[in-house]
Amino acid sequence: MTSTPAKSPVAAVSGLLCFVLVVGGASGLLHEWLGWIHFMGFVRFLVPDGHEIYGYVVMVALGLAVGAAGDSLARRARS
Repeated sequence: MTSTPAKSPVAAVSGLLCFVLVVGGASGLLHEWLGWIHFMGFVRFLVPDGHEIYGYVVMVALGLAVGAAGDSLARRARS
């Protein structure tokens, strides 16, 4: 059996934040477009009223950037 190296706390937190932002932003976009998907509804409090579409797109982009930065930090720590 091989053991996987432990993830650093920064990489774990960035992975969680990446997941919440991407899934929350995508579910917000689907809710705005289709009206019936209401998964992770708390993200509606993170965007200003009247600018929901832009806010959810920014959340998805920010989530992808946080995920890439966390992956970069994890790779740097392994080297």
